[in-house]
Amino acid sequence: MTAFLIRRLRSMIFLLFGISIIVFGMLHMIPGDPAQVMAGVDATTEDVEVIRHELGLDRPLHIQYLGFMKRVLTADFGHSIKTNRPVITEIRFRFPATIELATAALFLAVVIGIPAGIISAYWHRSWIDYISMVGAVTGVSMPIFWLGLILMYVFAVVLGWFPVTGRGTWSHLVLPALALCPYTMAIIARMTRSSMIEILSLDYIRSARAKGTSEFRTVCVHALKNAIPPVITVVGLQFGYLLAGTVLTETVFAWPGIGKLIVDALAFRDYPVIQASVLMVASTFVIVNAFVDISYAIFDKRISLQ
Repeated sequence: MTAFLIRRLRSMIFLLFGISIIVFGMLHMIPGDPAQVMAGVDATTEDVEVIRHELGLDRPLHIQYLGFMKRVLTADFGHSIKTNRPVITEIRFRFPATIELATAALFLAVVIGIPAGIISAYWHRSWIDYISMVGAVTGVSMPIFWLGLILMYVFAVVLGWFPVTGRGTWSHLVLPALALCPYTMAIIARMTRSSMIEILSLDYIRSARAKGTSEFRTVCVHALKNAIPPVITVVGLQFGYLLAGTVLTETVFAWPGIGKLIVDALAFRDYPVIQASVLMVASTFVIVNAFVDISYAIFDKRISLQ
């Protein structure tokens, strides 16, 4: 178990290192002079040179990267070009809203997806199974922005049950979470179904039934316990998808999270904010998946023994 943890943490460090290189290279991927792009077409040569100096673009590339890593480790990402406030302050106000939205959507996806997968596997190749899988395919195929607009029109504009946009009470969270969760819900349901179908066909399940164990205990305890590890992995991966999906959801519902911050920063060419936001989201994704892998080892004793 200790060796597994060490290997997983080591790979996480390498992944974070690779992410830092990609995020650092974002400024250098901009066609032309990044300082000129950030200064605007009407900027003077002196203004461009000042921005180049502030960004450190007048230094050798390896020195720029070392400086960038130093700022990352000290949480100093500079100041926003749009608001002139520290970038870390902008992220600190926005990131909790994104985590809240992604967690709510993931909770809905797990609460609905896992039971749907279990029911579909138990009644394999029945009309219940077919309806469940049609719903899963529909959830995978449904665009977030389209579903968000439909939910907003029906439940906020027509029925008036929920607020249209913004963040505040729990009612503000319902529609964005519902718009964000169908894809993840469908993936979890399909993975649970596949895993449960395989487990339910094993000999020890037939033995449990032969001994008179109730169907509920056989399916929801004995079978689900061994079917759940791959589902946990999918849940962790889908959390990263939800963090990325919040960009569209937050834009549609004016949810003040990191996704909307990235969209606004792109429109204003606020590259320090874009760099820091992308680094934060990507790092969160890697760290969450590392913890998921560790929990996978806890649930699956074969990994611990190896």
